[in-house]
Amino acid sequence: MLYIGLLCIPFLAVSQSCPDLLNPVAGATNVPLETTIVWDEVPGVPGYRISLGTTPGGGDIISNQLVGSATFFTPPAGLPENTQIYVTITLFFFDNQGDIVCPAIPFTTESITTVPDCAILSNPLDGAIDVNTRTNISWNYAPRATSYEVDLGTSPGASDLGTFVNPGNQLFVNPPADLPINTEVFVEIRAFNAIGQSVGCTTQSFITADVVVNLGCTTLTSPRNGDSNVPLTPILEWVEVPGATGYRVSIGTTPDENDILKDVIFFSNRTLVLEFEPNRTLFVTIIPLNDLGEAINCGQETFSTAIGCGPFLDRITGEFVTLFPELDFPDTLRLCENSPALEVSTTTMAETYRWAKITSRGSEIELLSETSEAIISEGGSYRLEVTNFADPNGNNIPCTTTQEFEVEVIAGPIINSIDVERDGDNLRLTVNVSGNSQYDFAINDIDGPYQDSNIFTNVPIGDNTVYVRDKNENGCILSQVVEQDLISEGFPKFFTPNGDGFNDFWQFSPPPNAQDFEIVSISIFDRFGRLLTQITADSIGWNGSFNGRPLPASDYWYRAIGEDNSEFKGHFALKR
Repeated sequence: MLYIGLLCIPFLAVSQSCPDLLNPVAGATNVPLETTIVWDEVPGVPGYRISLGTTPGGGDIISNQLVGSATFFTPPAGLPENTQIYVTITLFFFDNQGDIVCPAIPFTTESITTVPDCAILSNPLDGAIDVNTRTNISWNYAPRATSYEVDLGTSPGASDLGTFVNPGNQLFVNPPADLPINTEVFVEIRAFNAIGQSVGCTTQSFITADVVVNLGCTTLTSPRNGDSNVPLTPILEWVEVPGATGYRVSIGTTPDENDILKDVIFFSNRTLVLEFEPNRTLFVTIIPLNDLGEAINCGQETFSTAIGCGPFLDRITGEFVTLFPELDFPDTLRLCENSPALEVSTTTMAETYRWAKITSRGSEIELLSETSEAIISEGGSYRLEVTNFADPNGNNIPCTTTQEFEVEVIAGPIINSIDVERDGDNLRLTVNVSGNSQYDFAINDIDGPYQDSNIFTNVPIGDNTVYVRDKNENGCILSQVVEQDLISEGFPKFFTPNGDGFNDFWQFSPPPNAQDFEIVSISIFDRFGRLLTQITADSIGWNGSFNGRPLPASDYWYRAIGEDNSEFKGHFALKR
């Protein structure tokens, strides 16, 4: 059991693991220098750090770079050519005490055979206006470049504001003096490698603001940079900057994305966040601004939200745990036609349950149950939801596992009739069924034993129940109570149509304990199956003749139909 606050919640433990490289795969060769490194997601990890080096576990190219929850990383300055690179992924948990450093995975880069691409400005952007005169100049990595030269000038091709040489793929320059105000600044960037210089590159430019902006950057005060277990509905607050009239705020789940908030202007130094996702590393950038411009070189700050449903790392056991209930329920159930409704249940332990019938579009139309059991009486699509609740920092977080399943209606056996014959002191039952399968039969016990034959002999007189079961995997069972044994007592075993006034007619006479049962019709046959006559229960009966002529003494057969469409068969003797 895992305790969060005062709430006791069952959890599921899963084995921790390090991710595999998806691109490039382990041992790959001839890998492009501008490749993006991609790895498997590890459930429950708030973030990752990545190191790239030329030795196992080394970081001489990239050292322990935090990338948040992203499972990819593009080296900002590319990779060295024809070099074996080792990738080290660290599972990051913010407190640095439980971080897991995974084994280094190698690959080898390609050799350079062409000149580099052209470099594109990233700050300021080409064509930008009102740029702070104290800005630095930065650009994106030009694929295959190993060094750069940058000219800054007040006219195309000029370098009157400086020429800067950047060895080793440094992607920015800081001019030693402020740029001139209200001026178009032209930037020419030349990228180099061992083959030569980039060709066909255009001159880029931007226009500076007409005054000097001297705004400082701010820092988070709530939550603070590096905080963990932050509430999911916090108030973000930062230091107020003198001279700022607003703040441009961006929030993302990786250093390079603003997927939660992008460049939103706030006119105070605080804001309420309605709901962050649990167990997330978040990256926040806040840039003070006013009518003259905005602060430059303001860095990112990070914090992590409270643990929600998980999975997350248990520091004691070293395993990942989750508060989501483990639900093991079949995708398909079968409901037998003409049989009672299905009683379904789940053995999953959870705090709440919800069974619902859904339409083909996926919207709920009927709530069936809010317990671990439900009754299903028709085919269709259904949904089962089981939920536990996590309560970090007072947030009631539902941890719900959902299973959708189908109920198929299977055509079961149909009992057309049950023939009942008296056999001495017992009965002989013949069960007549129809259907598209093979069936077996049992009597008086749904669990059997079942037999292939549809005939039961030596059945005791009294109430009996017959069960018919589909022998295939569907397993549909149909039952019918047999009460005809009492009714059959009302059919005489013989009669003597000799005109003496006694027993001259053969007719059904209900026994005392079945007086409410009605016989609709009775058909009488000779031994060859020829229909001799039909009588009703309210007639005087059969006088033993056919077409006006008396029939000889012999055995004759009857077939009677009851008010519930039940059928009775038997024979009797005509005596002269």
